[in-house]
Amino acid sequence: MAWDTTKTRRLLLEAAVDEFAAHGPEGARIDRIAAAAGVNKERIYPYFGGKRQLFDAVVQRELEQLAAAVPMEGADGRPVQLPEYAGRVFDYHLAHPHLLRLLQWEALYGDANAPVAGEERRAAYYAEKVAAVARAHREGEGFARVGVPLPPGELLLAVVALAGWQFAVPQLARMILGGTADEDPAGRRAVVVELVRRLES
Repeated sequence: MAWDTTKTRRLLLEAAVDEFAAHGPEGARIDRIAAAAGVNKERIYPYFGGKRQLFDAVVQRELEQLAAAVPMEGADGRPVQLPEYAGRVFDYHLAHPHLLRLLQWEALYGDANAPVAGEERRAAYYAEKVAAVARAHREGEGFARVGVPLPPGELLLAVVALAGWQFAVPQLARMILGGTADEDPAGRRAVVVELVRRLES
């Protein structure tokens, strides 16, 4: 019987998400990942090359899933309104809190001035989002004006931070806001959407 390499790779990536989110690229254990996937740990090396490469593949896969789930443009090709986009990013992080943990681990174990794995492709993805924000501005579909127009990249970063930072540092959000996002997700989401709306006013 032929070995299903696509399935094996998928099982390893899925099992690695929780392990890397909990322990980071240094603390994660290959044997725990393999056991959770139901795969011999020796399979990891020909598929990924090693633990750090597996971590990089996990981060890339999770970012691709975010991009597919929360596009910047609607089905008609027009940019979505930023408050709506912020709400959808909030929803995604509420359902997938591990993504921000993975990104934090990536930052902690990397050189802040050195490229991360897949950076060129990731930067191109964000450049498309910045371009969508700029198009929305040109087409009069809303843009931040706080004294002067905010540059599209700065605005996008602010939106991403507003939507996700409380999931990245839940302890800080708990101390400042009280409780957790999953105790009142609708209320927290409404605040994020309103803050982004005010950025655009």
